[in-house]
Amino acid sequence: MIYYVEDDDNIRGLTLYALHQQGIEAEGFSCDSEFKAAVAKRVPDAVLLDIMLPDTDGLEILRRLRSSSETATVPIMMLTAKDTELDKVVALDGGADDYLTKPFSLMELTSRCRALLRRGGMTKKTSDILTLGGISLSPSHRQVVVDGQEVKLTLREFDLLEYLMRKPGVVFSREALLQSVWGWDFDGGSRTVDVHVQTLRQKLGERAGCIETVRGVGYRLADSAE
Repeated sequence: MIYYVEDDDNIRGLTLYALHQQGIEAEGFSCDSEFKAAVAKRVPDAVLLDIMLPDTDGLEILRRLRSSSETATVPIMMLTAKDTELDKVVALDGGADDYLTKPFSLMELTSRCRALLRRGGMTKKTSDILTLGGISLSPSHRQVVVDGQEVKLTLREFDLLEYLMRKPGVVFSREALLQSVWGWDFDGGSRTVDVHVQTLRQKLGERAGCIETVRGVGYRLADSAE
């Protein structure tokens, strides 16, 4: 089930119709109060969220969803007319999994929704705690602990570390990491991976060496984080 929060009746109605035509179960809400009540009854598999809403700013709703243990891992896509690079960065750094600006193609939207649902399904099936040496990662709580101390990571830093920790010793090219962590629709270059690896290493401190550079290929997580 996808929940869509959008105050424009025409846009919400057309979007829900397109999703239903593609066999995707979805329900729409015109404001945060309706959405919040629905989440209390049933946690959705994914959320489509407008930023400019009448009662609560969409970014504030995003922060609330990410801070709750029940909705912390629910995939969220922002659908909004705000299309500046800064708007996108704020939303993605705030925990959004995807960002689509209006007007958008309904075909592209349904494709991205399927990707969100697949991502959500994978999250539900994964083990709750991953450990390697002194590093412990909890996907459900979006929490990383290094040598007993919690480390705060951005959304993409967390996803990158989780992906590497699930396959220690496996070498991934930058392109493979982009596709798996950022998604096929991401239009940034492979340099994005290098930047995130660098900041992730800084936050891991003495455990930074566990992320190894394989010259001419990409990166891998050492079999041991000692």
